[in-house]
Amino acid sequence: MKITVWGINYDPEPTGIGPFNTDLCAYFAERGHDVRMITTFPYYPWWKKPPEARGKLYKTVAMKGVTVLRCWHYVPAKPSTLKRLLHEMSFVVTSALKALFLPRPDVFIVVSPPLFLGPAAFAVSRILRRPFVVHVQDLQPDAALGLGMIKPGPAVRALYLLEKWNYRWAALVSGISQGMLDAFARKDVAAEKICMFPNWVPDAKTTGGPVQPAVSAASFRAANQLSLQTPLIAYSGNVGMKQGLEVVVEAAAKAKLETTVRGGSDLRAIHWAICGEGAAKPALQEAILRTGAESVRLYPLQPDDLYQALLREADISLITQQRGTGQFFFPSKLLSILQYGRPVLAVADESSELARAVHQGDFGLVVEPGDASALLAAAEKMLAADDLQRAAWARNGRAWVDQFRRTPVLSAFEARLETLRKR
Repeated sequence: MKITVWGINYDPEPTGIGPFNTDLCAYFAERGHDVRMITTFPYYPWWKKPPEARGKLYKTVAMKGVTVLRCWHYVPAKPSTLKRLLHEMSFVVTSALKALFLPRPDVFIVVSPPLFLGPAAFAVSRILRRPFVVHVQDLQPDAALGLGMIKPGPAVRALYLLEKWNYRWAALVSGISQGMLDAFARKDVAAEKICMFPNWVPDAKTTGGPVQPAVSAASFRAANQLSLQTPLIAYSGNVGMKQGLEVVVEAAAKAKLETTVRGGSDLRAIHWAICGEGAAKPALQEAILRTGAESVRLYPLQPDDLYQALLREADISLITQQRGTGQFFFPSKLLSILQYGRPVLAVADESSELARAVHQGDFGLVVEPGDASALLAAAEKMLAADDLQRAAWARNGRAWVDQFRRTPVLSAFEARLETLRKR
C-alpha cells in the first residue's frame, strides 16, 4: 500500500504521541509499504523548535525507510488556549498545502489531535479521491472542557460539530481505549467504522519465563545520589495541565509535617521524582518553593538508559490525571511502566480509563485527583507491602500489558487498512 500518515508529532520527540507515530510509520515501512509522514519540525514537550528549523517552511528527509515531510508551524513559548489554536491551525494550513502536491496514497491516516486536521483531510481526500482514517489519541473537545481550558458555549458547540464532521466523513475512526470507542458510539459514529487501535509496547523475546524489557547498565539512583534505602516514587512524562501534578507537591508538604514513622515507613524520606518537560513545570517549581516540599524534585526528560533505570529502580511508578479528564485520554506511559514490574499508584477519577485498567489488572492502587491525604496514605500502604504483594503486582502488570505487544496490535490495524483499500 501507499500510506500517508498525517500528524503533528514525530521523531525525535521523546514523549506523547510522537513515538507512536514514528513506530507506526516504521512498521509499515518494514512491511514493504510506501510510507510518507506529513508532520512538523520537532517541538514537543519543550515547546521550542531546534535551531536548525528556524526560517524553514518545509523540509523533506528520509528516516528508516519513511519519507518525512516537515512543515512550518507556529510554536508559542508559553501556550495559552488562543496560542494553542494558532499553533494547530498553522500546521493544518502548511501541511494541507503539502499534502495536495504529494503522490496519491491509497489511504491517509490522520492523527488527532489536532482536531482541525479533519476538515483539511476531508478536502484533500476529496480532491485526490482517496479515503482518510481518523486515529484519535485524545478526545480533544471533551478534554479541553474538562480541564476548564474552554467554557460551555458557542465555541464548545462548534468544536463538537467539527468533531462530528470528522467522524462522519472518515472511512474509519480508531481509538486507543475501550472508553474512546464507547464515546464514538455515543457520538453516533457507525459501528462498522469504529476500530480499536491501542498504543503498544515493543515485542519482547522470552526465555521460558515472563516477558522482560531490555535492561540498561545505567542507574538513576546512582546518577542522582539516591541510596537504595530511599523510597523512590517516580513520574515521567509531560508536565502539563492534564497531569495535575500539584497534588504531589501537596502530599510531600503534608509528609513533611509528619512527626512519627507510621506503618514502617518514614513518609518524610520519600523522594518524589518528576521527570519531564511541559507548560506547567515553572508553576510546579514555584509550588515546591512556596510549600517547602523539598522531597519533590523536578528532573529533565531522561535519556533512554536512565529512563529505563528509573522505571526499574522506582519503588512505585506514579501516573496522575487532572479531575474530569480521565475519560477522554489514556496515558500510554502505563504500558512502559508495567513491563518493568513496578506497582502503579494512579491519581485518577474512578470513571477514567486509567482507573479501570488498574482495577482490572490489579497492579496497583487508585486515588481521586486533588486528594493529597489519600495519595500519601496510598503511598504509605504500597511502600509497606510485603514481598508477596509486590510480586503479585509485578506479575499482574506484566500479564495485563502483554495484550498490547507491537506485532499483533499493528498487524490488526494493517489488516483493517487492507480491507479499506479493497472496497
